[in-house]
Amino acid sequence: MSIKYWEFEDAPLKEKLKNVKVREVAKIFFDNETEAYRFALLLLEAKKNNGIRLKQVPQQIPIATAKRYLDFGVQVGLLKHEDNAYIMTDRFSKPLKNIAAYIKAWTESSQEEDIAVQFVNVRTERQEKRGGKPMQAPSENPNPVQQV
Repeated sequence: MSIKYWEFEDAPLKEKLKNVKVREVAKIFFDNETEAYRFALLLLEAKKNNGIRLKQVPQQIPIATAKRYLDFGVQVGLLKHEDNAYIMTDRFSKPLKNIAAYIKAWTESSQEEDIAVQFVNVRTERQEKRGGKPMQAPSENPNPVQQV
């Protein structure tokens, strides 16, 4: 996600609310122009038709790709998936406000935290190399010169 917090502060937000576009919504989630276009196109179709089914996906987007983007919309709370259709929902606004409130409370708290206790099952050792070319030890010379 590419949420640029300064664009959603009070003054810039008031300007943006005068002319709302689906492009701004899609650009929050995707930096890539093509990905943002596909997501915006699917959101627009869902908004226009009060929902979208996979068989109603525009021809310029493959169905598997559309499903991936629509499922992403469900994950972030912009869409809900019911009766084989993706429908617009407003679950996104409340959780985002709650996330912002939680992060603000965490930054203002002064309690000590032990991260090793919070992440008990995490692997902290380095992984062994899997596959590929074998690594040479730094002391070995890759092109030894034979002496006569």
